[in-house]
Amino acid sequence: MFRRIGNAVVRHPIWTIVAWLIAAVAIVATAPSLPSNSDESSFLPKSYESIKAADLQQKAFPSAFTPSAIALYQRTDGGKLTAADQKDVARITTELGKKHIDQVQKVVPGPPSKDGKYTMTLVQMDSKNAGQPKQADAAKELREQAKELAKGTHLDVKLGGSAAQALDQQDSSKRGEALIGIGTFVIILVTLLIIFRAPILAVLPLVLIGLVSAVANGLIAYATKLFGLQANSSISSILIVVLFGVGTDYFLFLIFRYRESLRAGDEPKQAMINAVDRVGEAIASAAGAVIIAFLALVLSTLGFLKQMGPALAIAVGATLVAGLTLIPAVVSLIGPKVFWPSKSWQKEPQNARFAALGRGVQRRPALTAVVSGLVLLILSIGTLGYKATFDLASGSMPKTKESMVVQDEMQKAYSAGAAAPTDVYLSSTDGKQLDGSRFKEYARKLGEVDGVASARMTQLNKEGTTADFTVTLKYEASTDKAIDAVGRVRDVAHSAAPDGTEAVVGGMSSIYKDIDAAVNHDYRTVFPVAALLIMIILGLLLRSVVAPWYLIASVGLGFGATLGATVWIFQDAQGHSGLMFMLPVIMYLFVVAIGTDYNILMIARLREEARAGREPREAAGMALRHAGPTVAAAGFILAATFATMMLAGNSLLSEMGFAVSFGIVVAAFVMAMFFTPSLTALIGHAAWWPGHGDRAETPGASAAGSGTVPREEDRDTTAHDPAGRRG
Repeated sequence: MFRRIGNAVVRHPIWTIVAWLIAAVAIVATAPSLPSNSDESSFLPKSYESIKAADLQQKAFPSAFTPSAIALYQRTDGGKLTAADQKDVARITTELGKKHIDQVQKVVPGPPSKDGKYTMTLVQMDSKNAGQPKQADAAKELREQAKELAKGTHLDVKLGGSAAQALDQQDSSKRGEALIGIGTFVIILVTLLIIFRAPILAVLPLVLIGLVSAVANGLIAYATKLFGLQANSSISSILIVVLFGVGTDYFLFLIFRYRESLRAGDEPKQAMINAVDRVGEAIASAAGAVIIAFLALVLSTLGFLKQMGPALAIAVGATLVAGLTLIPAVVSLIGPKVFWPSKSWQKEPQNARFAALGRGVQRRPALTAVVSGLVLLILSIGTLGYKATFDLASGSMPKTKESMVVQDEMQKAYSAGAAAPTDVYLSSTDGKQLDGSRFKEYARKLGEVDGVASARMTQLNKEGTTADFTVTLKYEASTDKAIDAVGRVRDVAHSAAPDGTEAVVGGMSSIYKDIDAAVNHDYRTVFPVAALLIMIILGLLLRSVVAPWYLIASVGLGFGATLGATVWIFQDAQGHSGLMFMLPVIMYLFVVAIGTDYNILMIARLREEARAGREPREAAGMALRHAGPTVAAAGFILAATFATMMLAGNSLLSEMGFAVSFGIVVAAFVMAMFFTPSLTALIGHAAWWPGHGDRAETPGASAAGSGTVPREEDRDTTAHDPAGRRG
């Protein structure tokens, strides 16, 4: 099949390129805009208690005041607010209400802090548009107007709250995307220049993948609208890295094999056909593993991950199609001039380092397997200290952003849980009015819960069927202590509810509690499903039942080593309270899926060497010798591109960038180069049971006609194998 694809695109390169350009223009011109949502509650399905509480609150208390933005005032000299300052605050609050800013429904004064140094203005916005860009726009105008109104006073005013966080997150995301994009381009350009010493080859993948990126983003926007998926600003940053990182990987897989065929004496067009034929199956299998792993995120209960899965799968799918059609068409059209001015494509270098590594694996496979396995096991110990944190807002932007400064100052000036109180909604089950005489006792029981600062009944709906009990926790809403405390509040709220009533608990801590439960569900569902599907792909590629088991086990070890190293770096060394809650899910999929690419390329080459008549140990050594440079180059570029996410300046992308890049380094330079080949050499022919895919069709026969010839230094090991097979 892949030879037919190669024939078609190489024989008709112009038509292939034109078809891509027409498709790109049509998709980009007609694609809908990609929406964005930063409201954590929208990530959860309706069945969770926190979401049920939010729905009940909208029905029972439609006009209830829930601030979306908070203007925090303090004197510029840090002293206590004077009577004149209080008058200025009251004036600013009144003037903001008169501005009639879009989305703003109420502007009211807030309580002063106990030390008298702070006071607030509370702003309520339309709850239907929580987390939407229009509320970020409203926050921008509020911030500008508040600062303008405070001019000439002794007040310093800062805007915080969920709407302001959405605004700052949006700005931070744009800056992060720019840094990641520039960093990715520079890394790919410089690395390819060093590898090939050919400016055309350095620029070509950036241009071609840029075209693929436009197509992929258009298709993602279509899918998001068609299936009603949630979008999040962090996805754009991840997409840049996935498209250019994975795209460059497939570009390298193809170009290394194309150069090999040219060195073997193939005519340029035939060399590209042979390249597509030889690596097409490995690229397709690698992309298939990544796509399957990403699509497994559809099983997630979190809207953020449900959106990310299909989006990344579409991106990799578009990259795969380009790798088998657009890239071969363009390169075959340019021909060997693509390597200009370098002459390295005409003669094969000695590859002394990888030859030495190959000989080492061939001679001591057991030692290689043990040492590389021990490295992974030791790093995996760090996973025992893993803790999760659930504050997406502070995780997705620097602490210096204004809304984050407000959050920190409010925690110091007010009760830590005052900024995001927990609400317990008590409703009658039969539609009758609640018995108000029981409210005091119910509030007392809630107030006695460990971790609760205060609890009181604050409002009753018009029908008298639902009461709202405001519970203020002693801890900031996203901390582990607050999440544990809200769990205890739920237990008491349910058990102490009077006969004929039921209670639901809402608020941010309740949402985080449910997100924690949802992530644990995903660990039990997404992980095994993704692993099983990747094993099936490996089994189909290798025609083996045995190999997929130890391949997926090795990738699992790589995941453990990566998570352990991330815990040591960010929790132990940098003092983070925990890692972002979705990091293990994302890391698992990236490390397992993309890391499998290198295992697939190496094991496919090992099988090819075995089919040439080499014994298992010799085949492993030769596979490392010839596929090693490709894996090293691809692994370095992909790891470096993911590392650019650390430039974004926020803990979420910093943790993700480090974890994924480290995982790819482990996958390429530990698993693919040493652990997998050495294990395969030790297991021998049994690794390919029941298909015996490593056996030559005729004993001692070579795969003649592969389009390659042996190098001079290989004559002793390839005399029986005129094909040589190098990649």
